[in-house]
Amino acid sequence: FMHAGFSLLEAGCVRFKNTQNILVKNLLVVTCGFLCWFVFGYAFAFGAAASNPNKFSGQTGFFMMNFDPNAYRFWFFQGAFCATGATIVSGAMAERTQLKGFALYTVLMTTVIYPIVVYWGWSGAGIFNYA
Repeated sequence: FMHAGFSLLEAGCVRFKNTQNILVKNLLVVTCGFLCWFVFGYAFAFGAAASNPNKFSGQTGFFMMNFDPNAYRFWFFQGAFCATGATIVSGAMAERTQLKGFALYTVLMTTVIYPIVVYWGWSGAGIFNYA
């Protein structure tokens, strides 16, 4: 529901001629964002192996290989956060960028930027894990 709300908020803040573009951008974030989260994002964010000395990013679980079926809710919840991070910036870019540029930003945000920052803080194995 959050993405639908952001879409309607942004559509109400732009001129009529750009409303369709805003709605397409937000649909792109959800579809492309979850696809990138499936392929690389979740692995970079939470793919820490037990013997992994790497504190920068996860290295296991690409394409959700060997994924625990009980963790799908967690995967979806974190994927929604990832897509929301890209959607929030969409409002600032309304009427200021082309769809190709925003698509590139969405891929980078949901594949590299957001997952690596999540690994540092939320995975329990990153740079900011002091335990």
